[in-house]
Amino acid sequence: MKKISILLLFCFVFAWGRADEGMWLPIFLNYNEAEMQQLGFKLTAEDVYSVNHHSMKDAIVLFGGGCTAELISNQGLLLTNHHCGYSYVQRYSTLENNYLHNGFWAKSHEEEIPCAGLSVTFLVEMRDVTSQVLNGITDNMPENQRNELIDKNIKKVSKELVEGTHYTVDIKSFYYGNQYFAFINETYKDIRLVGTPPESIGKFGGDTDNWMWPRHTGDFSMYRIYADKNNQPAEYSKDNVPFTPKKHFTISTKGVEENDFTLVFGYPGTTQQFIISDAVDMTVNAINPIAIHQRGVRLDIMKKHMGTSTEIRLMYSGKSNSISNGWKKWIGENKGLIDCKVVEKKRLEEAQFEEWLQLNPDLNKQYGQVLPEMKNIYRDYRKAYSGVMYFMESVWAVEMMKFMYQNFTPIFRRIDKKNCTPEYLDSMRVRLPKQIDNFYASYYKPIDKECFVELLHYYFNEQNVNDLPETLKPYANISKEQLRMMADKIFDQSVYCDAENLKKFVASANEKSYKKLRSDLIFTIVNAAMDAYDRNYEVYTDSYNKLNSKYRLYVKALMLKEKDKTFYPDANLTMRVTYGQVKGFEPEDGKDYIYYTTLAGVIEKENPDIFDYKVDPKLKQLYEDKDFGRYANNKGEMPVAFIASNHTTGGNSGSPVINGHGELIGVNFDRVWEGTMSDINYDVNRCRNISLDIRYFLFIVDKFAGAQNLLDEMTLN
Repeated sequence: MKKISILLLFCFVFAWGRADEGMWLPIFLNYNEAEMQQLGFKLTAEDVYSVNHHSMKDAIVLFGGGCTAELISNQGLLLTNHHCGYSYVQRYSTLENNYLHNGFWAKSHEEEIPCAGLSVTFLVEMRDVTSQVLNGITDNMPENQRNELIDKNIKKVSKELVEGTHYTVDIKSFYYGNQYFAFINETYKDIRLVGTPPESIGKFGGDTDNWMWPRHTGDFSMYRIYADKNNQPAEYSKDNVPFTPKKHFTISTKGVEENDFTLVFGYPGTTQQFIISDAVDMTVNAINPIAIHQRGVRLDIMKKHMGTSTEIRLMYSGKSNSISNGWKKWIGENKGLIDCKVVEKKRLEEAQFEEWLQLNPDLNKQYGQVLPEMKNIYRDYRKAYSGVMYFMESVWAVEMMKFMYQNFTPIFRRIDKKNCTPEYLDSMRVRLPKQIDNFYASYYKPIDKECFVELLHYYFNEQNVNDLPETLKPYANISKEQLRMMADKIFDQSVYCDAENLKKFVASANEKSYKKLRSDLIFTIVNAAMDAYDRNYEVYTDSYNKLNSKYRLYVKALMLKEKDKTFYPDANLTMRVTYGQVKGFEPEDGKDYIYYTTLAGVIEKENPDIFDYKVDPKLKQLYEDKDFGRYANNKGEMPVAFIASNHTTGGNSGSPVINGHGELIGVNFDRVWEGTMSDINYDVNRCRNISLDIRYFLFIVDKFAGAQNLLDEMTLN
């Protein structure tokens, strides 16, 4: 057994060397160096990641909770995607100063807007801590005992790594717990908005073009990191100064050509390359269809109302963006998984795996039951996961239901426990009015009322009646007309659905009146649905944990079976490098996409009657005058975006796209719709990442915004 463990560690660390596919840990990039250089990389792995001297990693941050950004000046100037900072731009926009619609460009540091709650995180160092985390772990140890010991070891190692520093540490598992790495981080919390283009540029094409190629979106925004006088992290203060980074990227104005080397460096969120056929089948035929249908319904309703008012559009822009992104991605993911026959492909791999085990009696004894046990667990997992999704995408997606349950259930529970004291009710009289005002500030009742009807119709009619909560079974097969009558009663009469009446109620409410409020029809529905959700979620989490322990064994065995295959770890929001080449693609017969788009395509798509295709008059004038400055390509075109074969996913939004000389040539912001299945199955023939051409960014900042102060602090080549 000891020999097998050593061999596996060798496989985890040294099985490298495949261009295009893969999200590589930069600490081991020296094993990819030769291939990268063969593809056109002129530097070394040490230039990408080093703890001995400044390297590219020092110019890259985790932006907020799930995007990437890069430093483009020695004054802490950050570049990321427009959509990554969208919620902050929306937060500080008003009807008088609508930064979403008009854009924003700070002409001095004093004009920059502090973004409360926004932080960025630098990776200081990553370390392999597998031996410390798995210290004392044995193969026959019960799973709960194993987990307890691992948690204990992680706490011990974490404390030792950052004791006496202001750093934090995040220890994450890889290959389902076969290996562990520690990520030592430094977080800055004073981040300010510096520049963002209007939506007509930064979100051009909107939901229609999202995930699609050809693409013409100027998807970027700029922020600045501030630090104390010693360049250390600090909470917001007017006395803070622009951060001085260890490294920032030089920006190339030379552009890209087909087959050029590209490297994307960032924080990809989640991939699932090792999942078995049952998981893929569940995704395609059970989980994605629920989310796709329900989010499509919500988007249609929101868009209809957003088109009637600037105020409603401003109110619901962030919400619709969040809903749309996953909705369209899952449609493309399903198409790709079906087109590429991934379920069948996985079944074949599993059959080959079981045949291999039959030829190895010792290994068959150890791993022979892993696949059958996983398939058995997936039966319960699929049913429970479906129940969870029906609730989350239906009942919980009705804004009023979610708000009401989250804010009033704690009071009802206090009443049940006979702990609803006068002091507690007094505290609610202070807290709840603020929550009510915050909710209603971005709430439009007609949208939610329509969503209630459409979403609950699906919830009550698409599920098996036996899967509905007992008290809600009478609503099985309810008609939309009946739900509209119910919605009229709830949204027009319930105290929950009127901000002023609800605040008046809270101001004088006692235990008796809260008990009466509890019997309101809207609470009765969501409470019963939540009980069913809780039962499903318990089975879901139990099955998920069981599956993870089985995947740990399955992946171990896979690596023993295929010693010569490249295995890279699944993405888990830790720093990764992916590399490939600028390339067009042929998604299907008769379609042949070239690798770049230009400003001419923006003009061709212009449609003043459709919000997402309105073109700013100034941008149009610049195009007509061909006033592109030094940023045009050698054909005189103004490039906007390009595609390449880098393996990316959510979290890579905002990642720098780097050429063979280590210069910034683009900003990653999306994948092509035909390749969104790459989280599960990467296919080099159809998977492409979409990046903003850095020349378009410079053109907008220079010619459109006239923000010479920002250009002056960048290093251009």
